[in-house]
Order: sequence, then C-alpha cells, then structure tokens
Amino acid sequence: MTDPDSRPLDPGSHHRAEAGSTTPEAPVNLRDHPGTSMTRPLRVAIAGAGARGAAYARHLRECGGRAVVGAVAETRPSTRVAVAAEHDVGQSQQFSCWEELVAAPRTCDAVIIAVQDRDHLKAATAFAQAGYDILLEKPMAPTEAECWQIVEACESAGVFLGVCHVLRYTPYTRLIREQIRSGAIGDIVNVQHLEPVGSWHFAHSYVRGSWHSSSDAGPVLLTKSSHDIDWLSYIIDRPALRVVSFGSLHHFRPDQAPEGAADRCLDCPVEPTCPYSAVRIYRRGLHPAAREGYFTAVVAPELTPEALERALREGPYGRCVYSGDNDVCDHQIVGIDYEDGLTAGFSLSAFTPVENRHTRIFGTRGQITTDGNSVWVHDFLTQRTTEHVVTAAGASAGEGHAGGDAAMIEAFVQALAEGDASHFSSDGRTSLMTHSIVFAAERSRLTGAVVEV
Repeated sequence: MTDPDSRPLDPGSHHRAEAGSTTPEAPVNLRDHPGTSMTRPLRVAIAGAGARGAAYARHLRECGGRAVVGAVAETRPSTRVAVAAEHDVGQSQQFSCWEELVAAPRTCDAVIIAVQDRDHLKAATAFAQAGYDILLEKPMAPTEAECWQIVEACESAGVFLGVCHVLRYTPYTRLIREQIRSGAIGDIVNVQHLEPVGSWHFAHSYVRGSWHSSSDAGPVLLTKSSHDIDWLSYIIDRPALRVVSFGSLHHFRPDQAPEGAADRCLDCPVEPTCPYSAVRIYRRGLHPAAREGYFTAVVAPELTPEALERALREGPYGRCVYSGDNDVCDHQIVGIDYEDGLTAGFSLSAFTPVENRHTRIFGTRGQITTDGNSVWVHDFLTQRTTEHVVTAAGASAGEGHAGGDAAMIEAFVQALAEGDASHFSSDGRTSLMTHSIVFAAERSRLTGAVVEV
C-alpha cells in the first residue's frame, strides 16, 4: 500500500479546499512534492517572536508572495499581538508559547524556531513529530548530544531541517565562492578570519544578556561564532580533521571594575566615562535609525524613555558589566586543520567596533580580502588587485547580517516551495558537522590539547 505522504502532489489539485470554503489547504512538506512547485504560498509558523523571530517573519513578506506567516507563538502578550497584527495572523493562530502551537491542529507547512537555545531540543523534536518542516535558529542546541538528537528526530520524522547559518547566504559570500570556483586565486591554502563582535554588542549579549553563561546557553564560540566556523567550512569545502583553541574571560570581571563602580549604571559615579555604560548604549537606541535601536528594543520593547528607565533599574541590562555573573570568553582563537593540509585561523574579540567580519583567503595564485562590503582579488601573475563592491547592510543581527538574513529566508522558502532541498545549503546534517568543530574547539580550549573532530 502506498504511503500517502510519499506521493508527489498534483500541482493542479493538491490539498485544495472545496469551492467557496474558507478552510485553508492542508499543510504539506517538502518531501510531498519533490521537484514540483506549490500552487499556493508557503505557510510558516513563528515559534518565538523575539528579535530574531520577528526579523525572519518580516523577511518572509519579502519573498514575492511565496510565503506568509500563518501562526505566532510568543510568551510576551504585547510582542505576540504586535507581530501577529503586522502579519495579519488571526486570534485563533496566536499562541502564548510554542507548546500550545505544536499541540494545536497543524495549519502551517513549516515553523521557524527562534526560542531560547536551551529549548531547541524539546521544541524541534516536538515540531518534527508533529510533521512540520523546520528552520532552526543557530546554534542548534547548547550541547553536542542535543544537536545529534535534533537531527535524528527530524530524519526519523522525515521532515526537512534547516539551520540559520546566515553568513552562507550573504552577497559577499556568493561572490567569494564564485571567485574561488573560477580559479582566480588558484587553490586555497590558508584562511584568516576575524569576527569583531563589537564592544557594546558583546556587553549587551554576552555580559548582560541571554548568552552570558556557558552553563545556561553554551560557550561564546557556539552562541556567537558557530556562524563563522560554519562559514569557514563552506568556503574551504573540506572536512575538518583537528582543532586547537585558546581564549579566556579577560576583562569583564569584578577585579577589572573601576574604583567606585556601582552595581547599576543608573547609580554609578563612573558611568559617564565607562565605554560599556548601559545608559549611553540604550538611550542612543531610542533615536530613529540608530544602530543600537535593535538592542534597545530587546531591553525595552516599548521604546520609550520611561520603559527604558524601568528596564535599566530593574532588569539585567542595567547591571554593571563587571558584576561577575558572566563567564564566557571575551576573546578566543581557533586553529583548524582541514583535509588535504588546508588550514584556517579564526579569532573572536569583544574589543572592536561593531563592524563586518575581516577575512583573508590565501591561494596558490592570488589572495582574496574582504570586509563584508567589498571583496579585493589580488593576482600574483599580474600583481593587480581588482575591487568588487558588494551592496549590503551592516554586519550585526539588527542590520540583517550583511544581507544574509533575507537571502537565507528566501532560500528556505524556495527549497520548500519548489520541493528542492538543494536550494538551502545549511541543512541539519551539514550544520551538525560544523557544530562538531565548535564543540571540539571548546574541548581544546578547556584541556589545552589538540582535538580531533
């Protein structure tokens, strides 16, 4: 007997509602229509409508009518209502948590999971068992074992799993890969890659914010730089064999606090001269079009001076960066040995401006240099350097990761809408392999040993 879930869909009749009915067509999966395009928009649920989930929802609207937000699950009522209203999601498809959404009758084809990292395993497993194709925010999970469990759950359920490695999809990444494939620099030998997290971005997310504790969220190499380790593998296109890593928490510690520093920035006599002042950072974000606006909205979603004052007085984002309840590294380096003798060096630092990544790719016939805005290709034979200007947004999450957020969502929609997983390069199994490099590097940092991947 043929499994109905394995039959290709008839593009002229699949899951069509009766004439005159307002009942939406039944949900479908990528596996249901291989190589055949859907005849209606892809319906996507948002599980976690915080900063990342809300941003991905907006990008769904930019896919030329090929996708719509069909449901919203968010614990904060005001945020849930606002995001639902923005995307015309009715009351019946608004849920107070992801658990309510997954327990309800399924109306969406796919779900974007953007809840806290520690909840990824439970959420991804539940949505896979409920039949949803999944786009999972990175990192997949705080531990390597949980990452494996997520991939196995999705494969067992036969659903598609994609992971939000947005750097793969940026315009400058596409240009770099084109240059490499064309032979512009010969064979890659070595790559140097810097992630300049940015002083106030690091203070927001990794000192005061949700990713300040390695026991709760995981090491910073996982929560911040799994993007970059994945990107290196995507560029080098070889399996990693072994890694070594060094790093520590150097500055954001109680013993580094200026004399007289208070527990909260609002009460601190040294706040005017502190580069990590929460008062300064988040008040700047109240101004229209300020780069800090994305981060201020996390602290005080109402974006009013009164709401911000209350959040700085009562919440974690108003605390001194030297208060001592954070433990993730503020600087780290990773050396990676790839198959065929290729090597890469990665460096993460909190002590930079908020700017794009900096990369140099050394080949046998030339060198590629990029800052995310431009790509320079130097030819050893002619000794000429050609500049390629890439039009993109800024580097941070609030600025769309240099165009990667929008392009990744477009690729996900294309894969599911056209029944062709090859449009989306960061599938679950691929992401699992690059996550394994991160976990191996962290073991190296903690033990001082070279660790095989």
